Amino acid sequence: MKNFNFPEIKLKPGNNRRIKQGCPWAFSNEIEITPETKQIPSGSIVCLKDSCDKFVGLGSFNVHSLISFRKFASDIQTEINTDFFIKRIKRAVTLRDLTINSPFYRLIHSEADGLPGLIVDRFDDIIACQINTAGMDNLKNEIISALDQVLSPKCIVLRSENSARSLEDLEPLFEVVKGNLPEVVPVCENGIYFYADLKDGQKTGWFYDQRNNRAFIGRLASKRRCIDFYTYAGGFALHMGIGHATHVIGVDRSDIALNLAQKAALKNNLAETTSWIKDNAFDVLEEMNQDKEKFGIVVCDPPAFAKNKKDIAAGLRGYRKMSKLAAGIVEKDGFLALGSCSHHVNPEQFLNECTKGIFEAGKTGRLIYQAGAGPDHPIHPQLPETAYLKMLVFQLD
Repeated sequence: MKNFNFPEIKLKPGNNRRIKQGCPWAFSNEIEITPETKQIPSGSIVCLKDSCDKFVGLGSFNVHSLISFRKFASDIQTEINTDFFIKRIKRAVTLRDLTINSPFYRLIHSEADGLPGLIVDRFDDIIACQINTAGMDNLKNEIISALDQVLSPKCIVLRSENSARSLEDLEPLFEVVKGNLPEVVPVCENGIYFYADLKDGQKTGWFYDQRNNRAFIGRLASKRRCIDFYTYAGGFALHMGIGHATHVIGVDRSDIALNLAQKAALKNNLAETTSWIKDNAFDVLEEMNQDKEKFGIVVCDPPAFAKNKKDIAAGLRGYRKMSKLAAGIVEKDGFLALGSCSHHVNPEQFLNECTKGIFEAGKTGRLIYQAGAGPDHPIHPQLPETAYLKMLVFQLD
């Protein structure tokens, strides 16, 4: 039997049950922090034991992070090396090939794919990685080698400039580690062509999580005038355009995003039936309510309004205001689509605030669709809080 002599950390008494039931995390207040524990380098692979000194799992450890331990494996003989990543990436590819049937998808979704702290998006032969933890940062070379061996991409880019790295005491990361990164990267979703900016765009450049929800909205658009707030690179807008909307307006405050949307509209022969407004969504909503504008479909899919727990109350007020203003410009029997990617806001809270906002707009109607992310964004069964995306579609009277 191999003995890898991993550093050992131990759970405090009374903190065994949750992780033994399958949760892949242990928090800093659940772990005995000794002088020896403090000396373990951030991101090291460690052996976690319970308070009775029984083995629980192997994983990465960062004494500086609230989520101090992230489980990689249940077998102490597991080698966390390139072969380990190859096996898990191959499993993830098999699942995506079954559920997506297109080489454009979220390939690795962190804990749910057995690789905590790692996000990988695939753009055919271009791969974008978010490395969000010290553990994965230490394993960059193994990750790159595994992706190269499994997919043989032309380009691999590491892009992790979000707050997750700062919580792990890491600097932002941007590096093209293989090939040349094009200025814009083609994306094909539901048969529609888009463009992503993997250098200056948001997150990894595209939001695959809304794939199924965009397709649903597109099917409602025929012969309707539509508007897409927070359109980014035109995701919902062009789905409505392909769905034979009479006209679609996309609203965003980013020149970079709107340039990508316009480029995609031209590619899909939708330039004549789409137009774009560079402005703040709430300002445009206020103005359109004053002008009594009406649309057959109104989509609002904003960035997170509650990025941490202290922002929850303000975020909920924001969602209520957004739904009120958006409902005010929906025509009779039209549709209102509202999204939230705030994982600190749960589905019940989001639905409650949106419903209140619609009522405050003097509207009634019915909820016809309620969904989250697509199957390329699986959820770890013991981490329901990671089911961050919420999408609601109402038909209004």
